[in-house]
Order: sequence, then C-alpha cells, then structure tokens
Amino acid sequence: MSAHCQLTGARPGFGNAISHSHRRTSRRFDPNIQRKRYWLPSEGRYVRLTLSARAIKTVDVIGIEAAVARIRARGGRV
Repeated sequence: MSAHCQLTGARPGFGNAISHSHRRTSRRFDPNIQRKRYWLPSEGRYVRLTLSARAIKTVDVIGIEAAVARIRARGGRV
C-alpha cells in the first residue's frame, strides 16, 4: 500500500537513525495510514479511502461529502 494520505497528502519523511556510537543510517518516518470505507450518500455507494489517522478525525468533523470534495479538488480519484 502506498504510504500517502489522499486527504492531507501526508507522505513519509526521511531522516537518520543515530546509534549509541553516533553512527548514522537512513530511515523513514511513515505516516499512520489506514484504509477506511465510507458510505457516500450523494452517489449511493461506498468509497474506500487511504487516510492518515489525523485525516480520519478530519472526516469526522467536516463530513465525508466535504472530504471527498477536497480530495477531488486536489486532483485525486475517488
């Protein structure tokens, strides 16, 4: 599964893991991505979205219709 959020656009961040001896190796900070299914009343169907945990809370506040409108405005496919 691709590690990016359809609503917020959150993607992995990159940095270094620093050991006790201060040796640096690359690592990646992945967002907390979940696949969630929502009922979209305007289209009479379910949509499955790949969202970060923060975006799931955003959908709870603004509603699924507004969230889908934002995703489509960003050029995303639902």
